[in-house]
This record gives sequence, structure tokens and C-alpha cells, in this order.
Amino acid sequence: MPVDLVREVWGLLVEGFAERGFEAVRDGFARAHDDDEGGAQLCVYRRGRVVVDLWTGQDPESGKSWDAESLTVLMSVSKGMTATCVHILVGRGLLDLDAPVREYWPEFAAGGKAEITVADLLSHRGGLSSFDAESAIGARELTDWAACVSALASMTPLWEPGTAFYYHSLTWGYLAGELIRRVTGKSVGEFLAAEIAEPLGLSLWIGLPENQEHRVVPQFTRRREPGVAEVEALLTRMGVDVSERLIRATLATVATRDEGMKLLNSREGHAAEVPSGNGIGNARSVARMFAATIGEVDGIRLLSAEAVRRARQPQTEGLNHPGPLRIMPRSNYFAHGYELTRPVQLLGEGAFGQVGTGGRIGFAHPESGVAVAYTCTNMVGDDTGGPDPRWLPWSEPLRRACGEVSDRPRG
Repeated sequence: MPVDLVREVWGLLVEGFAERGFEAVRDGFARAHDDDEGGAQLCVYRRGRVVVDLWTGQDPESGKSWDAESLTVLMSVSKGMTATCVHILVGRGLLDLDAPVREYWPEFAAGGKAEITVADLLSHRGGLSSFDAESAIGARELTDWAACVSALASMTPLWEPGTAFYYHSLTWGYLAGELIRRVTGKSVGEFLAAEIAEPLGLSLWIGLPENQEHRVVPQFTRRREPGVAEVEALLTRMGVDVSERLIRATLATVATRDEGMKLLNSREGHAAEVPSGNGIGNARSVARMFAATIGEVDGIRLLSAEAVRRARQPQTEGLNHPGPLRIMPRSNYFAHGYELTRPVQLLGEGAFGQVGTGGRIGFAHPESGVAVAYTCTNMVGDDTGGPDPRWLPWSEPLRRACGEVSDRPRG
């Protein structure tokens, strides 16, 4: 049963509820936001029903109100949404993880990519981690699906596919999204809406309708990120030849960051389909989607148990980063489209999901029947592979609560 709907915890107004046994999760959520100037949401499903639904804070930048139904850009949690679409299609036999991509997308075979498999693309092993520096794909071009897909189809891999992995931060969504389009005739946003969001009643989009724009609360950050020149200088000091093609492509991705962040806070950026990072939603919807990947939610299940087993199978263990990027720490490991590292850190072995820059996260843990989503407007977290400092105060009590609740008689 709900503990409370509105409560001052640790001097902070926290709204929502936590079922009996999950009070420490609520208290941890409050502690995590004791000095956070932004808004945040936390939702937890267990065995198909909501056991925690919390929100707190405000938006200091826009003055917009912040509550459970507020929307924000989900950054790379969008990859988890897109990966779920892909695995629905794999389950229907429309995509084969071991098949060459060219079987579904013939133009992709150009540039020596004829043997790259669907699994290679999903697990960041395909050698297409960034657009070529000469491709003329900058931040503004990210809203041009045809231009981005054409650039990737004609591109020669940045390393021998399958031999190494490196996070495809921007390109992954176009690669997976074009596979979805080729086998269904629908864009990733259209497929997400028809097959996931509408059946489950989610406020979750890739390509936000204009009539939902008023619900979006902008993201912001006080953290200063190093510019291209600083990153280039750092790599040079580390002995990396910055003239190499992979490094130039990676620096080109860095160059899109600032303008790209502005784009993601604009109507243009919300309306486009950029499935690596412009998904929009709230914690309630992300948690409900992940809950439906591992079990029934109001009679709907998105992935079978076999599909979940296949989807979360590790794909990058034993691999290093390619060539000159081998000096970078291997912070995140991947399955077929889902990140494993930080979900496992939070809930234990078997968890899978996706983290978004700035601290958003959505993931599921089949063994405990738990699905979790956390959203925020203040972009505190980074991409170094460690947990956001705001996760630990509530995730540790959640692990304990799951063990304690599992032993408690039902009814």
C-alpha cells in the first residue's frame, strides 16, 4: 500500500508514493536531491506493478512546473527504447541478429561493410562510432535522417568490424533505426508509438508531437565540458596521433556537443527523430516500458523470456577499444543494444538497460522482476562509466528492499 503522497523528507518536498518496504528508497531519493537545483523523477515497477513513484524539485531555468507527468529529453535512454523496438522485430522473425545488415539494407554493403552483422551494429562493434570528419554531418544535420543514413551507408569502417568496440554515441540510432524502417516501413518513432507507447499508454516519443511540447521541461548543466582543442591537446599529450581517421571522426563528434545540446532543448530538436538521444518521456513511462520487457504489465508483454535472454547476452567482453583509442578505459560493456555496466552496478548481475548523459537511466532486472527509471533536468552525471552520485542513495536501499520484499508473504 502507498506510504504517502506528499511528504517533507530531509527538508525536501517529495511527492508521490512508496509502498511499504520501500520507504528507504523514498528517503534515499530525497537525500540525493538535497542540494540539486533541478527536478527529478523516480519510478520502480516490481512484477508488473508500481511500487515507487516519486518526484521532486523544480526547474530554475525556465520556470516551468515539474511533476510526475512532466517530460524531459532522455538522451541515450533513447537507445534503450530503440533497442526494445529491434528486439520485438527479432522476436517476430523479421530481423536476425546473426544476419549481415546488407540483407535488410543493401546499400549498407558499400565501403567494405558486406559482412557486418546486425549484432555488430547493436553492440557498438561495427566500426562506425562517428561520422567521418569529411562527411559534413554537424549538429544541425542530425535532424536530416536521409543525410545521416546515406553517410553511414557509404562509409568505410573506422576499424575492422567485430574486432573492437567503441560507443557509437550519435550513429547508433540511425543504424538501428534504419534497420527498423527497412523491415517495417515505419520510422523508429512511428514503430515505438504503435507497438510500445500506445498499447502501454506511455508518454514516450522519438519525434515529439507539437501538442505535447508544453509538457517538456528543459535540461541544463553547470558543468563545463572540454572543447575540441582541449580534447585534442590531451590526446596529443597521451601520445595519440590526432591525424588518424578514427581520432578525427571522434573529435568531429565532440565538436557537435554544444550546438547539439542547444538543439535538444528546441522544438526542432524535439520534433526530429534522433534515436540515439532525443527520446522524450518521463520516469513513469520508461519504467513501465522496461517492466513490460521482462513480464506482463496490464496484460501486455513486449519481449519473451527467450528474447530477454538473447537481448542481454554480453557482446563486448574480451574486446578492447580500437587502435589509438585503446588507451581509453573500457568503462561500459554492451549486450545487443543495451548497456550492461551501470544497470548491473545498481541492481546486480543480469540487469540491462541504458544510461543517458546527465544522469537519466532506465533498466530492468529479470531475476528480481524489477524495472527502474530515473529522470532529471540537472545534467550532473557524465559518460565515464561510473554511477551518477544521485543514484546510490536510492539504489542501495532498492536492492535491499527487493530482497526483503521477495521474502515477504503476498496478500
